[in-house]
Amino acid sequence: MTACRTAFAETGWTSDMHRVWRVGGDINTDSLAPGAYMKFGIDEIARHCLQNERPDFAAGVQTGDVLVAGPNFGIGSSREQAAAALVRLGVRAVIAPAFNGLYFRNAFNVGLLLLTCADAETIGEGERIAIDPHGGGILLADGRELPCDPVPAFLLDMVDAGGLLNLLKQRYPTPNGVISC
Repeated sequence: MTACRTAFAETGWTSDMHRVWRVGGDINTDSLAPGAYMKFGIDEIARHCLQNERPDFAAGVQTGDVLVAGPNFGIGSSREQAAAALVRLGVRAVIAPAFNGLYFRNAFNVGLLLLTCADAETIGEGERIAIDPHGGGILLADGRELPCDPVPAFLLDMVDAGGLLNLLKQRYPTPNGVISC
């Protein structure tokens, strides 16, 4: 058994197969959270996520699906709603060769897993894949393994908690549930 498959077995990711949705490179935050809908809540923003690139995405994506993109995912403004819309739609992870730095941080802050994978563009539309964020790998349906950059443990903790705010609430509980600075 290869190292990647061994890690999957140890962390339990083999049972979770995720359906792939594909988009190209240079997906900007305005595509993920269109400016025309920013005055509304996240539910409305999410309904318009990727409407120009994938009109079928927001209505068709299911909890646990993954989005695979080309390079420079999340370029543009630093709107947190661009990552939050994907979380609201149930996206498990975004896999791309490169992410915009501000988007990268916003994604983990809201609990969205990002996997940096140089070979992301070899993953096919509709393919079923397993991911191992702890071991840094993707297992394709045909048995091929794609390595990903390791995700630091503190970022995985944020994803597991559902975002930075939830993680802080777990680590520093207060009698009334309010975090104060």
